[in-house]
Amino acid sequence: MAIRIGEVARRAGLATSAIRFYEREGLIPKADRRGNARVYGDDVFDRLALIELAKSAGFTVAETRHLLRGVSRRSPPGPRWRRLAEKKLDEVEARIAEARRMRAVLKAVMTCECPTFEDCTRAGC
Repeated sequence: MAIRIGEVARRAGLATSAIRFYEREGLIPKADRRGNARVYGDDVFDRLALIELAKSAGFTVAETRHLLRGVSRRSPPGPRWRRLAEKKLDEVEARIAEARRMRAVLKAVMTCECPTFEDCTRAGC
């Protein structure tokens, strides 16, 4: 079944520019051409769903490309997903720790009553 890019975008809830970007970045296979229009098979929706899942987990385009390389409907994604997820989880944990430090500094600054910035920096606000 050949589905034009506009219909793929509509059904996937994406802009056609996103579909073209994913194609350029190697996240989805290059589309066949019918006349001047890109057309895709039904399997593009599985691929787009995986891309959205990876995006929501915080994977970069490069990480997503690595994740999807060689993936087909018959290949088990488990081991590859686990390896990449473990690495990404470490990154997320580091971001959470940094955000907690930032929150602590902001809360301290919010309670600061120093008359000048100089006093504030000496007091450790």
